[in-house]
Amino acid sequence: MKSADRPLSPHLQIYRWQLTSVLSILHRATGIALSAGGVLLVWWLVATASGLDAYEGIEDFLGSWLGLLLLFGWSMSLFYHLCNGIRHLVWDAGHALDLKSVYIGGWIVVGTAGVLTLIAWVAGISRWVS
Repeated sequence: MKSADRPLSPHLQIYRWQLTSVLSILHRATGIALSAGGVLLVWWLVATASGLDAYEGIEDFLGSWLGLLLLFGWSMSLFYHLCNGIRHLVWDAGHALDLKSVYIGGWIVVGTAGVLTLIAWVAGISRWVS
């Protein structure tokens, strides 16, 4: 068979994104983000054990716009990964596997992760400001 006669695989320019594939990719990406956030957590713990100067240094970094952005992304990743993991446990039990339930569950995961992130940040900011 000549190579010109073979069908071409779909590529990103013609592939139509679906909610299920986007959520699957996000689940993997949030797992990676949580691992990177673990490094940040270890850095904070080591600085805490190393003394006041090291601790003040990481506190300055975490209080900067970049540090707050990383913490917000890390918390958003945590809640999304948690909610999507619960969704996978429901699937493992054999429930909500039809297409309509998969899409409804996907939007519930996205909404719940967003709400939990906002609750955590509003509660954290209100405790920090007072």
